[in-house]
Amino acid sequence: MITFATMARLLSYIYPITKRVKSEINGTLEITWYNGKKHLNSKNANYSYGSLQRILKLGLEKLDLKNMNSILVLGLGGGSVIETLKKDFKYQNQITAVDIDPQIIAIAKSEFQIESSENLNIICDDALKFVQNTHETFDLIIIDLFIDLNVPEQFLELSFWEHVLKRKSASGSILFNASLEKHTSEKLEHIISYLNSHIYQVDVYKKVNQTNTVVVGKSL
Repeated sequence: MITFATMARLLSYIYPITKRVKSEINGTLEITWYNGKKHLNSKNANYSYGSLQRILKLGLEKLDLKNMNSILVLGLGGGSVIETLKKDFKYQNQITAVDIDPQIIAIAKSEFQIESSENLNIICDDALKFVQNTHETFDLIIIDLFIDLNVPEQFLELSFWEHVLKRKSASGSILFNASLEKHTSEKLEHIISYLNSHIYQVDVYKKVNQTNTVVVGKSL
């Protein structure tokens, strides 16, 4: 018997098949089969398993994951970064993923089979509150915090980044999916300067996948 998912995947090579889900935080979310692959999108942006997955993969390629025992993901989305870490980089150590939107977490679980396990802890919480309150440290912190096309203002404030650095291990790294803007914003320039001032090697990759700015910070 052909399942609905199989039928949707096959038909998606002819035309996209979309299911819409309402979220109080992210507005209308779209789960779309396109060219045989399922994507999660907001009204104007890809949230998971499309261009976003390629963007974060480029950032991860700039890092050495072999000696990283723990990763914090701020902004789970549909969980494509989890898939990338496990499938493309064979990462098997601990991942903690935080997302404020329970609807997003439910979609990651039901549509993309991203569920908590022995080495994956999924937490529904505000990213700012999480980094303020946790006492854990992580070898890599991935920051991918968007509402549609925009990074919420609180995540561009240096007060947030002060907490991020406290949550990073001594030799750890940071991967920041920073902006969809054509030009680096003034606030992003301040964040880059702040990281540089704390003895980091900071690399900025602009127009990744012809869209995003990605910032990679490594301890020296």
